[in-house]
Amino acid sequence: MNTNKKTIVTILATLATGLLLGWLIFGGSEATTTDEHRHEHGHEEVAGETTWTCSMHPQIRQNEPGDCPLCGMDLIPLEEEQNGEIDPAAISMSPTAMQLARVQTAVVGSADPVKLIRLDGKVQADERLVFSQSSHIPGRIEELMVNFTGDYVKKGQVIASVYSPELVTAQEELLEAQKIKASQPQLFQAAKEKLSNWKLSEQQIEQVLASGKTRETFDVRADVSGYVTQKKVNTGDYIQKGQAIYEIADLSKAWILFDVYESDMPWIKKGDKVTFTVESLPGESFEGTIDFLDPVINPKTRVAKARVAKSNPGLKLKPEMFVSGKVEAQLPKTDVMVVPKTALMWTGKRSLVYVKSETDQGVYFTMREVELGPALGESYVVENGLQQGEEIAVNGTFSIDAAAQLAGKHSMMNPEGGASSGGHNHGGMNMNEDQHTEIKRVESDPKFTNQLSAVLHAYLKMNNAFVESDAGKVSTEAQKVEEALKSVDMKLLKGDAHMAWMDQLKTLSGSVKNIRSESDIDKQRLALSDFNNAFYVSLKMFGLDHDTVYYQYCPMALDDKGAYWISETKEIRNPYFGDMMLSCGENKDTLQ
Repeated sequence: MNTNKKTIVTILATLATGLLLGWLIFGGSEATTTDEHRHEHGHEEVAGETTWTCSMHPQIRQNEPGDCPLCGMDLIPLEEEQNGEIDPAAISMSPTAMQLARVQTAVVGSADPVKLIRLDGKVQADERLVFSQSSHIPGRIEELMVNFTGDYVKKGQVIASVYSPELVTAQEELLEAQKIKASQPQLFQAAKEKLSNWKLSEQQIEQVLASGKTRETFDVRADVSGYVTQKKVNTGDYIQKGQAIYEIADLSKAWILFDVYESDMPWIKKGDKVTFTVESLPGESFEGTIDFLDPVINPKTRVAKARVAKSNPGLKLKPEMFVSGKVEAQLPKTDVMVVPKTALMWTGKRSLVYVKSETDQGVYFTMREVELGPALGESYVVENGLQQGEEIAVNGTFSIDAAAQLAGKHSMMNPEGGASSGGHNHGGMNMNEDQHTEIKRVESDPKFTNQLSAVLHAYLKMNNAFVESDAGKVSTEAQKVEEALKSVDMKLLKGDAHMAWMDQLKTLSGSVKNIRSESDIDKQRLALSDFNNAFYVSLKMFGLDHDTVYYQYCPMALDDKGAYWISETKEIRNPYFGDMMLSCGENKDTLQ
């Protein structure tokens, strides 16, 4: 009996011990598994809440990491804005975000408003030293001693021989008057003066009297020294007394006539110093002073002429040579606020900057509208909206604006703030999409459209050279674009269309000239951006002749300032980076 009790107790103890061990082992594992599952599930929720974006394309939003579909850069987590309650209108940026966006700032200062104005012109002969060489004897040209233009003649040189029946008659009258000289001296003197009026010298008259015979031909001598610029008669032609035979120019002095556009006329004045170069004389620079400014504007070209008189030793400066000049013009005002163009954003009629402020919580940028004065090349005079000593963003402004737009703060395209639509207009320095919509198509002569399309075809070849990053080829193709531009007949346009084209042509000609003359691909690309902005306006305004092209944009071009270009294909082939980032960009417009 006792044995049975012991056996039962032993069994029960063993069973209890087994149950306890089983609970400890399997129950604990299940709890651990459940906790781990809950932990993993919680991690997935956190990961699911993380939004990934591109540091250069803030409009990109994804729920998982990867590459930016526009530029291929690694996506980064979107940082939540902290301390937003400090200034509702300000956008905060962490040091990391500023570094990634390449945001640079500068303190607003003052400077003398000096503007560099570029002028194009030609060498011309000094009008005061251009002479018409005429014949003082009527008759027939028997011989021309100077038979081509460009020949040099000296004063007193025989340049032509003339047969004159009237002169033969006058000589016969002189010989007859000589016979009655003693009784009729006045008649004899009158006959001599008649020959003198035909520019016969006293020596020639005495030779006739001494020989007693008349001469049928007489020489015409040059009245001045210089180069024959125009031959106006041929051998055998009959001429009247005083009729021009040659045009002779003294080229020891030359005029350089520069074109001054209407927009630049307030800056140019008599007495300004001009530094200029001549395309056919590389490495040489000339200086002069504007001594005359045309008071009348050419109604067709809308330009006035500024004249520089220059001595011309060695005849280096030849008429019709192209010259490029620079004038450093200064406003009457001094010590005005000046900001670089890279700090400014334009939308419609508004000009905006981002002002930096710094607190214990971090760095903030606030959008502010400013009133601009004259442009000074790469900077602008600020008339209102800023104070000296304030710090503004001078690089990366569009990245700041993108962050503000995504955060629903005041931004360029959303001045009142509010929720972002999720997209972002990168815009351009002065060519954002808001302005694109303002460009209206104008009616133009089909011949003009055809000529503009010829410029486009030359441009596309130049653009391909940029894609290849071949500076030499770019320069060669740019020369063809320049020639195509010169072939465009502006007389085909009338009224406002003519004025608009003149304004665009100024930028197009200047920028393509810079592209052609530069050998540095980076400087060529900088000029390409200016050309593209103006060319887009031209194509949008005047249309194309059976062509379709695409207006494309890369926000990372030109050190993150952003730049446009025109392509014949939808496929992105970036001319600002070439193989480095060939596919960086997006289509903004289609032109037809």
